[in-house]
Amino acid sequence: MGNDRRDFLKKLAGICAVGAGLTPLSEVSAASGRPEYDIKPRSLVGKRWGMVVDMKKCWEEQEKRECKDCIHACHQVHNVPDIGDIKEEIKWIWTDPYENVFPNQEHEYSDSIGKPFLALCNHCDNPPCVRVCPTKATFKRADGVVMMDFHRCIGCRYCMAGCPFGARSFNFKDPRPFIKERNEEYPTRMRGVVEKCNFCEERLAVGQLPACVEACKAKALVFGDLADPGSDVRKILRAQYSIRRKTNLGTRPSVFYVV
Repeated sequence: MGNDRRDFLKKLAGICAVGAGLTPLSEVSAASGRPEYDIKPRSLVGKRWGMVVDMKKCWEEQEKRECKDCIHACHQVHNVPDIGDIKEEIKWIWTDPYENVFPNQEHEYSDSIGKPFLALCNHCDNPPCVRVCPTKATFKRADGVVMMDFHRCIGCRYCMAGCPFGARSFNFKDPRPFIKERNEEYPTRMRGVVEKCNFCEERLAVGQLPACVEACKAKALVFGDLADPGSDVRKILRAQYSIRRKTNLGTRPSVFYVV
């Protein structure tokens, strides 16, 4: 290698080093493959967001009327399509019988058998979906919210295979024609993209509670910071017995159920 070429490469390396030092942290993080998010002044801030679902209150409301306010609110806000085919349905929050939600905790003497239980992404503290995603399209924020970057998703569905709760849906077809009332403030998805509950991170960013929590007339859904002993969720968990889904797997769900 000639001296001129060697000198040129040395100068180029020096310029790159200086440039890297001046690169904004957000750009460096993006280049490293880890998506970042901004904390706005009005944001609700927590160290580990979680939710308590009081099924007793939920059932009481369902006895009065056919209550699906939380589901309708969530799906409307997030442009969740109504495909009409159970094999291709997209769901962020839904109901399943107790024995499906808690397959290892049912017994013949339980009053919960056959009753509908709300199900959603558990925003696990140790999420297997994050570990298996090859593009970092799914990642966990510092506050515990497990996110989906729709633009990074390549539709491999590894995250769906990794999730033990069936909390993710795949768009087998273009979902846009199946959206009844589009919310222009939230992005729609494309065919071949996975989606799921995001704990309404876009609402937390502007100081609002998740849509399902606000829509619940029975106050059966309570959202808050699990790391804060004074939060409403921690008060409920201290006062009442609760269960979580498939605790034997070690994912440490952030959604608790009072039954």
